[in-house]
Amino acid sequence: MKTQSNTFGVIFYLRKYKATTDGKVPIYVRITVNGHRTDLSVKRSIDPANWNASRGMAKGSKQEVTNLNNYLEQYRSGIVESYQELFLQQKLITATLVKNRFTGQDKIEYTLCKLIEFHNADQSKVLEVGTMKNYYTTQKYIKEFLNIHFKTTDKYLSELNYQFIIEFEHYLRNRQPEVRQRELGNNGVMKHLERLCKMVNLAVKLDWLPKNPFQAYQLKFQKTERPCLTPKELKRIEKKEFNIARLSIVKDLFIFSCYTGLAYIDVCQLTPDNVVEKENGLFWLVTRRQKTDTSVKIPLLPQALAIIERYEGDPQVLAEGKLLPTLSHQKLNSYLKEIADVCNIKQVLTFHVARHTFATTITLSNGVPIESVSKLLGHTKISTTQIYARVVETKLSKDMKRLKKRLEVQPE
Repeated sequence: MKTQSNTFGVIFYLRKYKATTDGKVPIYVRITVNGHRTDLSVKRSIDPANWNASRGMAKGSKQEVTNLNNYLEQYRSGIVESYQELFLQQKLITATLVKNRFTGQDKIEYTLCKLIEFHNADQSKVLEVGTMKNYYTTQKYIKEFLNIHFKTTDKYLSELNYQFIIEFEHYLRNRQPEVRQRELGNNGVMKHLERLCKMVNLAVKLDWLPKNPFQAYQLKFQKTERPCLTPKELKRIEKKEFNIARLSIVKDLFIFSCYTGLAYIDVCQLTPDNVVEKENGLFWLVTRRQKTDTSVKIPLLPQALAIIERYEGDPQVLAEGKLLPTLSHQKLNSYLKEIADVCNIKQVLTFHVARHTFATTITLSNGVPIESVSKLLGHTKISTTQIYARVVETKLSKDMKRLKKRLEVQPE
């Protein structure tokens, strides 16, 4: 058989040196493309006396001979069809490629765990450590779910469907937390599903999966208020003096973030070069947000500038070439819990509360336009900033008093 520049042939033959004890010999098929060949067992055997070598088929009229010849013809048709598929796809055809297409070896069946491993290995070079930590947790929960719910260690991507998603959601909602671990709330569950959806969407882009089963699923996040300090709580921490050095440093770092809005990782990476003096004598912080790689320019308020000046000659700061002392995030949040207890702060105090405090208590509550706050926080979308724009009762009260005065002076 010849098509354009390719020569293609399929023949059946016996491998007589592999004869079994009953005298039968296995039948093989030889695929030849452009003079190069590969062989494949057809999983059938025959007495050599009943084989027509020139025609490559069994001879005789018995039903078992007819059945065998029909089987061989179907086998040949499948190989020819595989060749034609490759030809229509304009592939560089080889005998091995035809064999692999026919046997299905060219169609790799990707699995969920392989997808997750691929994603995490690839994105670990792009995403921040904290973000990757969340993906590793999602990976852990998926493996738990596969083991408990399906008694398996993996699933083919083709097996993912809407039912798999809702069963995984149910597992997350009812999962027993480990020691010192909080139970997953609704938004925590949705975050794990969101990460799974992103990874499955990657599989679609890579042509590992024809469509994303999450198309039929809707993530349902509950609106939550971002915790922040009230002006009184903030002043309580500012005025508190600590004799323990580590608590004093943590207090300063926290207050610095309250007046700059910088996240923990961004504060840790600040150097003296990030402080720029403008023509009007004001000092600005000019840096980039690690999370979004966006430029941030923040005029330094007196409270933040005073903290910078306090550590100008600090040996640790000078040795590290930093603007402020640095601690691990875990220790920082641990020490903040001590500060919260001493200062009678009832809410859970973490370093990120400082960023929320800057957005809400320091800026928005004092009339700074949300567009300006968005720039100061380094948000790429103003909708992200709107999460912080809750109405604070004290500001609402001031606004209404101001409105009342204006209405009272209006002429009748």
